[in-house]
Amino acid sequence: MTPRLEITPLPHREDPLGYFAALRNRPGAVLLDSGRPAAPGGRYDILSSDPVSLLEIDAEGEVHGDPALVGLSPFAAQQVLLDRLSATVPDSDLPFLGGLIGYWSYDLASQLEPITGRARRVVDLPSSRVGLYDWALIQDQVRRETWLVATPERRRQVVAWLDEAPMPPGDFRLTAPFAGEMDREGYLQRFDAVQHYIRAGDCYQINLAQRFSAPFAGDLWAAYLRLREATPTPFAGYLAWHDKAILSLSPERFLRCLGDQIEARPIKGTRPRGDTPEEDRRLALDLEASLKDRAENVMIVDLLRNDLGRVCRPGSVRVPQLCGLESYANVHHLVSVVTGELDAGRRPLDLLEAAFPGGSITGAPKVRAMQIIDELEPCRRSAYCGSLGYVDVRGRMDTSIAIRTAVADRGRLHLWGGGGLVADSRGEDEYAETLDKIRHLMDALTATDTQHDME
Repeated sequence: MTPRLEITPLPHREDPLGYFAALRNRPGAVLLDSGRPAAPGGRYDILSSDPVSLLEIDAEGEVHGDPALVGLSPFAAQQVLLDRLSATVPDSDLPFLGGLIGYWSYDLASQLEPITGRARRVVDLPSSRVGLYDWALIQDQVRRETWLVATPERRRQVVAWLDEAPMPPGDFRLTAPFAGEMDREGYLQRFDAVQHYIRAGDCYQINLAQRFSAPFAGDLWAAYLRLREATPTPFAGYLAWHDKAILSLSPERFLRCLGDQIEARPIKGTRPRGDTPEEDRRLALDLEASLKDRAENVMIVDLLRNDLGRVCRPGSVRVPQLCGLESYANVHHLVSVVTGELDAGRRPLDLLEAAFPGGSITGAPKVRAMQIIDELEPCRRSAYCGSLGYVDVRGRMDTSIAIRTAVADRGRLHLWGGGGLVADSRGEDEYAETLDKIRHLMDALTATDTQHDME
């Protein structure tokens, strides 16, 4: 007999941290975090653990975790895995009733497009890691409701896990300061190379990033709590396993599917927040009026319209918002909205494959931009600029662009800062912008535990 999912209420909490603290050390624990109550725009927190199956894609695109799926392409293997989840699903408007949760790294692009992969592989994470989850704890922060989605047998297990005393966060500290992979001169040399490619007609825009890393000791959950406090965002997430973790504080949605309805929310255009209300307003108005930043945003909107058009019903792709201002804890952004309708026979993973990685963190034209990034950036991006999210058994999907994201691997934390370069960009300004975007993350991670407790 096919098991039946049931949806039962749990006490609602202001944020998902208390519930996840009881689950975080379980196998395959995942948190997709709306950043509430401090972050604007987010609605649902999704927590789970103990996946039915776990699938990893290595750096060469090979599938690991299920011998029956070896030899399939990455997205085809994930679709087969998703199709295996069998349960009678109730009628519900909750976003996730079982399915895939995990990440797709930027490096997965080399399996989809002609990218040589000359950049060094410094961070040893799989290109993708997704679990097949048959239960979830979901918090609706708009309706202030919390629900457990599970079969009766699984619900008894989860309730027992939640009843266990959660392990409090341990100490966390960097054992040396963050160090950049390239210095200011190195960045400006690469900036000049991008300008050469733009003048030569190879591209219109390139998203150039630089990496910083530092050794650390202690509890990465404590590090995530620091980052969340410093910059709550609506598309955050925490995944940790073995000596690896992804701590993402992303403000950017990549792709959302609700049935056949698709939405993307690309971000291009950034200003720091001001120290006073007057300065903050001036910076916001400056961003809204910036022809350069608006041009960058429009280029990426056009790119996304093309990507979505590969799997959408002809004529359905629209742009209901172009260059809208959105403000976060440390920056102002210009955000556009692109919508469409999936064509008949297409599924969310087809959309993810067609549009991956997000155009807002590559440049245009997309494939040539990724080739230039691979040439100029010294190391591969790993999970940075990839996506975190879920794909639900009913055909729903929501994914982020993994910017403002720390990646832990073998005792080191890695952070990237990047920005889009166009013909009239100025090197010094762009270098400063890469630092503006992640300085608050570095500061939060650098603070001692005593300092953090006093804040």
